[in-house]
Amino acid sequence: MTEPTDPTAPPVLPTATYAVTGATGHLGRLAVDALLRRDVPARNVFALVRDPEKAKDLADLGVGVREADYDRPDTLGPALEGIERLLLVSSPSAEDPVGQHTAVIRAADAADVGFVVYTSILHADDTENVLAPKHADTEDVLQGSGLPFAVARNGWYTENYTARLDDYLAHGEIVGATGDGRNSAATRADYAEAAVSLLTGDIADQQGYWELGGPAFTMAELAATITQVTGTEVTYRDISAEEFADALQSMGMDADTAGFVTALELSAARGELETDSPALENLLGRAPTPLVDAVRAARL
Repeated sequence: MTEPTDPTAPPVLPTATYAVTGATGHLGRLAVDALLRRDVPARNVFALVRDPEKAKDLADLGVGVREADYDRPDTLGPALEGIERLLLVSSPSAEDPVGQHTAVIRAADAADVGFVVYTSILHADDTENVLAPKHADTEDVLQGSGLPFAVARNGWYTENYTARLDDYLAHGEIVGATGDGRNSAATRADYAEAAVSLLTGDIADQQGYWELGGPAFTMAELAATITQVTGTEVTYRDISAEEFADALQSMGMDADTAGFVTALELSAARGELETDSPALENLLGRAPTPLVDAVRAARL
């Protein structure tokens, strides 16, 4: 006997199908996890990866695994078949990232994907940061595609610093050329959760550009936080850009890479890694992970 329908219950909406590119990478994997935590059925989540063999753990969770190689456009159409919402995690490639992103966007358009979220960089259209052009150009491609989209303009990852914690502790200092520049870094997990919040929300409300970052800190404040958490004194030593580049090369880094890393330091010194936007907190529905908690977690 069929139970009567409760007229006061909210309507049951069909669950969309979601895909995440680069799903075996740090951010992509966290985004898949965030989708599953939101009770999206695993059968409705698709991990798009270059090498499906590396995604067996996701397949074991019931997630669909599809081959999707940014450099092989022929893989992209089949990978996006039946997908309604796509998280396009930006490519780490230095060769032709805009071409790779464009191939995905064109395939998404051809597959009638209904919504695309792209992970960009803070202030992509208004910064001298050397990483910005590839993101700004991709944003232009999205804008011209006609697809509904949202751009998550992520600040720096806190992990950029916590991954070097042992080095900081061994030397008792952080050496840089950022001056008093403030950095609105946040954890990868927070950025992944925010991207999924955009991906699963009301498309009409989510479209547009979102400047995302956590509470800003200087490198001196980072050093003080490391000292607080570990009990080992770490200080910040600021040097000139020229000295910083020379120091990198003295450690074996080639001149071009040293120049690139130094340019990122100068971007921080100019304040280009800082935002006062509340968007990350709004998307998370909570405060971003505090720096002290991120450093403490890195010590576990």
